[in-house]
Amino acid sequence: MDITPIVDLDTGGVIALQAVGDHHGNVASLAGTLLGAARSEILLPLVLGLPAEAVIGGSAALAPLHEALRVSGRRPREVILMLRGGFSQAERRALVTGLDGLRAIGYLIAVGDLGTGHIPMDLLTDAAPYLAVLSPELMARVPRDPRRAALAEGLARLAREVGAHVLAPGVTEEAQLSAVRGWGVRLAQGPLLVPGPSGRVHVPLPVLAQEPVQALLGPRVQEFLLPAVTLPHEATAEDAVGAFGSEPSITSVILVDEYQRPKGSLDRSRFLLSIASRFGHALHGKKPARRLADSARTVPKTTPAIAAMQVAGRDAERVYDDLVVVDEVGRCMGIVRVSDLIRQVAAAR
Repeated sequence: MDITPIVDLDTGGVIALQAVGDHHGNVASLAGTLLGAARSEILLPLVLGLPAEAVIGGSAALAPLHEALRVSGRRPREVILMLRGGFSQAERRALVTGLDGLRAIGYLIAVGDLGTGHIPMDLLTDAAPYLAVLSPELMARVPRDPRRAALAEGLARLAREVGAHVLAPGVTEEAQLSAVRGWGVRLAQGPLLVPGPSGRVHVPLPVLAQEPVQALLGPRVQEFLLPAVTLPHEATAEDAVGAFGSEPSITSVILVDEYQRPKGSLDRSRFLLSIASRFGHALHGKKPARRLADSARTVPKTTPAIAAMQVAGRDAERVYDDLVVVDEVGRCMGIVRVSDLIRQVAAAR
């Protein structure tokens, strides 16, 4: 199975993996990819391409995907389904209804191939995607075609305005990366962004200066949201060790209940130190990880950056622990790193 890392350009961390390949337009092949990821013990969030016709086909057509998710042991929020392919106007209602159903289950929705795909722009308002992915074909021509660069920048701005994160794929040269940073895009992937031995990516260009933030309290934490690595509340300490061991850039594991509500937080440094101590594995390995967990520090998704930093500062011993962002009903949407908030507020002032 061919996978490529999705990189946070601000931190150099790998935050998700995208499965690359031809799924032949059917869900069965997609389900096989998901099971293959499970066999490879891939624990980071996974981005999978989903044909529009499969969504239009209704819940029965998507049953193999749901079953593969169950067998793999993943939670829906650990899978980002990227819509690809065209559809007719007559099929639009069925498509939007299908996307709403997938979102209700807990999947994160993405819209792919922006700029060259047969997807109307107003679908971004109906689909309300978590992630908008620019077209690789469009990105390939950005460095040498000012008109297409302007188109890509406009699409990135549009996607952000409707509340989606933006991913720039196929980054192969520094000119592309410079353009992407100039558009305010934070997520990228491509041959230029290859993780080193530490699991982090050396981003060859400096962070460009951000425009001054107008609001006194800064942007909302939702703008800094990163996918969370989650485990069931009943998971053992060995399960958590496996999660941390799968990717060096994972800074926390969030323990959640059956409704995806955060019940505890495992900080990488403190947890692994407890396990690595004398008799640590013997004492904790087979027992619930929650015995070593701290309470999850949650913030609503609409919390301003300054207010979130105040939450972080309430406990001097946990100032730099990840914050857990929750939705209106208390479900885990992802994490925010305090260092990202500090960087943004410092740049704004």
